[in-house]
Amino acid sequence: MDEARRASLHVIGHNDAFRTFCDAIASGRLHHAWLLTGPEGIGKMPLAFRMGRRLLNAEDPNGSAGRLVTAGSHPDLLAVGRAFDEKRQRFRGEIVADDIRPINSFMHRTAAEGGWRVVLIDTAEAMNRNAANALLKILEEPPPRAILILTSAMPGALLPTIRSRVRKLAIAPLGESDVRAVLRQNVPDAEPSEIERVVPLAEGSPGRAMSLLADKNGAIGNIAREAVRGMPIGRILDAAETLARAGETGFALFFTLLGTALADAARTVAAQSTARGVRLAEAWQQIAEIRARAENFNLDKQEAIIEALTAAGEAGSF
Repeated sequence: MDEARRASLHVIGHNDAFRTFCDAIASGRLHHAWLLTGPEGIGKMPLAFRMGRRLLNAEDPNGSAGRLVTAGSHPDLLAVGRAFDEKRQRFRGEIVADDIRPINSFMHRTAAEGGWRVVLIDTAEAMNRNAANALLKILEEPPPRAILILTSAMPGALLPTIRSRVRKLAIAPLGESDVRAVLRQNVPDAEPSEIERVVPLAEGSPGRAMSLLADKNGAIGNIAREAVRGMPIGRILDAAETLARAGETGFALFFTLLGTALADAARTVAAQSTARGVRLAEAWQQIAEIRARAENFNLDKQEAIIEALTAAGEAGSF
């Protein structure tokens, strides 16, 4: 969240989406809830903070309101997301009802600055059923001059009743020049050759590009593509051991790149073999579920990688 707060002062790209929001403010008919949708890592949360800054007159980084937003202490801005688990040293897999309930009292209190109260919910699809129901009650009776801005890479995972009560704003992936600009801004020490290697692979996602920079020489990506072609069991075990040593970042990047490799393979074979394309698409969903289980329930990462490598190989050689 802190990184998104700071990035909201210099958001690169997404100008059309921000203009749409500003036009809604100017019209005097600003919807009480917005849902920013788009792939992971494209900058939805920095944009959400930028939208909040506009409403709170906090766009000047040197102004008192701007400094409060950057510091995370503005009294009229509440940001909610997956809580950090101090014991496990990672973010929890779900947003729970206790994370959502404070929103109601926050939105109904008098704004400290006499203006708007702004609530941001990051990765809204991570809400469990109880959290989603708690949010739905808030959406059903929104108070005046209070706004909710949600972000989601998987809006289809939200309750239909939530989706029906928000204004959807599709956020497009960035162009390659903008991805380069984000990388130069956030990773100034990155080698130019590495930036040029990852930008075409990032699919418009600076977040993904920064993860790819951590995959020196594309080693994890090579394993992902090899997995789709099929690996013997010995190679699967060796690859899983290597990937497990890469830690949480390597684990997340592997599953992202494996999903991409499966999607690329499905597109390639779709015109030749509908059955094989379907099988690859099903494997993509299966692997997403393997990752979610491992992260939500703190399961053995190496076992999850072995399961994913096996599923990818079975689908690819179908």
